[in-house]
Amino acid sequence: MIVPHDATRSDTALALQAQAGDRHAFELLVQRYKGPLYRFARRYVGTDDDAYDIVQDAFISAWMALKRYDRNKNFSTWLRAIALNKCRDLGRRQAVRRRLRGMVGFFESIRQAEQAEPDPGDDLREAERLRRLDTAIAELPSFYKEPLLLTTVGGLTQEDAAKQLGTTTKAIEMRIRRAKKRLDAALSDLKREG
Repeated sequence: MIVPHDATRSDTALALQAQAGDRHAFELLVQRYKGPLYRFARRYVGTDDDAYDIVQDAFISAWMALKRYDRNKNFSTWLRAIALNKCRDLGRRQAVRRRLRGMVGFFESIRQAEQAEPDPGDDLREAERLRRLDTAIAELPSFYKEPLLLTTVGGLTQEDAAKQLGTTTKAIEMRIRRAKKRLDAALSDLKREG
């Protein structure tokens, strides 16, 4: 019996079809999650090119690992964990070339940047502020960056982020608070200008 592939099918149903070799089902999952994974990766690494590479690598890895996907687990969490590992891998490869320094910033700007559509007439100062915010987030130590991005960009609750990172909810709360302070300090000159 052939099951139709419409966009209303659950992630689990599509993942099970993909496990059986159905490439179209996997393509629907790619379409469903490429945007959220890109936004997550973009905030994590700070550049478009690296984010595109990470998303592509994450989907290739997911396709290769589909046989190990557990239908009792949330597919989006499983996929986000793969993307997070790809981000971490890139961070380790770049650690020698990049000096890590703590930077912190506008928490609300993260949400606004995610919801805003690009506008060719954007003010140059706003574009510079967003560029610096992306850089500041990308330069956060992963200890702070991961919980911040999992909750703000990835949409996880602090409890879910704690489970994914293997720590407590209280630890996640503390790391997010410290990440925000670092971003605020790093971008304080923009607040004075703005």
